[in-house]
Amino acid sequence: MIMTDENIKQAIQDGKTTLGIEFGSTRIKAILIDENYTPIATGGYGWENRYENGYWTYDLDEIWVGLQACYTELRDDVQEKYGVALTTIGSIGFSGMMHGYLPFDKDANLLTPFRTWRNTTTGQAADALTERFQFNIPLRWSIAHLYQAILDGEDHIGEIDYLTTLAGYVHWRLTGQKVMGICEASGMFPIDSKIADYDAGRVAQFNELLSDVDVSWTLQDIMPKVLSAGDSAGTLTEDGVKLMDASGTLQAGIALCPPEGDAGTGMVATNAVAERTGNVSAGTSAFAMIVLENDLSKLHTEIDMVTTPSGSPVAMVHTNTCTTDLDAWVGLFGEFAKAAGFDIDVSTLFGTLYNQALEAEADGGGLLAYNYVAGEPVTGFDIGRPLFARTPDSKFNLANFMRTHLYSALGTLKIGMDILVEEEKVELDQLLGHGGFFKTPEVGQRMMAAALQVPVAVMETAGEGGAWGIALLAAYMVDKSDDETLAMFLDEKIFANENSVSIDPDPQDVEGFLAFMERYTAGLKIQRAAVESLA
Repeated sequence: MIMTDENIKQAIQDGKTTLGIEFGSTRIKAILIDENYTPIATGGYGWENRYENGYWTYDLDEIWVGLQACYTELRDDVQEKYGVALTTIGSIGFSGMMHGYLPFDKDANLLTPFRTWRNTTTGQAADALTERFQFNIPLRWSIAHLYQAILDGEDHIGEIDYLTTLAGYVHWRLTGQKVMGICEASGMFPIDSKIADYDAGRVAQFNELLSDVDVSWTLQDIMPKVLSAGDSAGTLTEDGVKLMDASGTLQAGIALCPPEGDAGTGMVATNAVAERTGNVSAGTSAFAMIVLENDLSKLHTEIDMVTTPSGSPVAMVHTNTCTTDLDAWVGLFGEFAKAAGFDIDVSTLFGTLYNQALEAEADGGGLLAYNYVAGEPVTGFDIGRPLFARTPDSKFNLANFMRTHLYSALGTLKIGMDILVEEEKVELDQLLGHGGFFKTPEVGQRMMAAALQVPVAVMETAGEGGAWGIALLAAYMVDKSDDETLAMFLDEKIFANENSVSIDPDPQDVEGFLAFMERYTAGLKIQRAAVESLA
C-alpha cells in the first residue's frame, strides 16, 4: 500500500503507527513509522556522558529531560507534517546503550551514579568471573560491575533490590515491568540460547560467590526477567505517560516490546539476525556482530558472546572508541575554518576531510595514531590516551593524516575480527555497516572493507539506526503471524525491496591497511608509555 499524507494522517489517528526511541551515547532519537514500516516523523535530543569521580556517567534526571524533549520534537513534527495530534500509538519500543550498572533499592532509589558501558574499572571482577565461568565476561558487562562493587566492599551492595541497564530502567519506569530483551540481557550475564534465559549453571556459580558476602539476595532476585523478540513486555502506565509526554495528551495502555540494547537494534536495522550474517556499527564506539553457525572452539577474552533479539548466539567484537578522537580532529579543523572567516556546515566539513583520505597513500604515509579516549580491553588497556605520532621521514599531509585517523578508528576492531576469521574460521559473505563512520558516501565503507577484507554494504535505511531497529521490534510484536520468526519478518516484510550499496575490498587499500597495522601493533608500546606517563 502506497501511503499518502492522508493515509498517514488516518493511521496516526487510528493508532496504527509504531514508535522506537533509542538512548545513544550522544543522542536520544525517536522514530515513528507507518504501516509500511517507513519513518514518518522524528525527534531528537543531544546529550553527553561526563567523567566524574572516576566513572563515565549520565545524570538520571537528564534521561527524563531528554526523553520528554525528544518525544516533544517528534510530536511537533507529526503536527506540522500531518496536521493531527499524536494521542495514541500502536506499539512502542525503547533501546539504549548496552551494559553498565544501575542498581536500585526497594524504594526505587539509585544506589550509585549510573556507571556506563564505557567504564573500565572492573578488571579484577571481569578476570575472576571469566576464569570461574570459562566464558568471557567483558569489563562493561553488568555482572562485572556488580562483582567489582562486591570485591571493593561498596556499602550499597546489601541494599540492591533490582539491577538493570539504561533501556531496562526506562522501560521499568514507563511500564512497571522489570524485564529485558534477551540480547540486552546477554550483555548483563551469560545466556543459554537453548532455554532463552540466563545460564543456570553460571547463575549457581555466581551465587556461590555470595556465601561470604552480607547480602540477603541471590542473583535471580535482582535481575530482570528475560524476554525474546515478539514477547509482550507490558503497557504504558499513567505514570509512564507523565514521564514521557510533557503535554499529557498521549494515552496510557500502549503495548511495549521488550527493551533492547543498541547491539540488538543494530542487527535488526541491518537485517543481520540470521546465520552467516553480520553487521558492523561504527560511531562513538564500534562493534561487529556475527551470527554464528557453530559455537566457538574455545574461550577468547577478546570476543564477547551475546545473542540476537531472538536468542541465537552471536560473536561480538567491541571497541570502546571509534570516531571520538577522529571527530575531535575534525572539530579542530572546523575551529580553524571559523577563525579564518569561513562558515562551513558540519556535513560539508566532515565530507571534505573524509574525502581527503581517498587521495592518500594506501598505508597513510607512515603516520600513526591511536584513538584511545577510553581503555580498550581487546588490546589490554584499562585507560586510554589519544595520540598521534610520526617519524621525520613520514609523508605528513592532510590526506595521509585523515586516512591514518580513519584507519586508527578501526585498528582495535581489526585485531578482534582476525581472531574470528583466522582462528575460528568464521565465514561471512558481507558485513552491513551503519553509524556515523559511514555517513560520508564511499569513504567509511572503503576503509572498513580494507580493514576487515570483506565486502561492506550500507542500506538506504542505515541512517535510521537503532531507533528504527527498536521500532521494528515493537512492530514485530504486534504484526507477526503464527510461526513467523524475526528473520522471516525482516526478510519478507521489511527488506524485500531494500536498496543497498556494497563496496568490495580494494587490493591496494588492503595492502596499505595491513602495512598500517604492522605499525599500529608495534606501536602499542607507545600507547602503553603514554598511559603510564600522562596522569
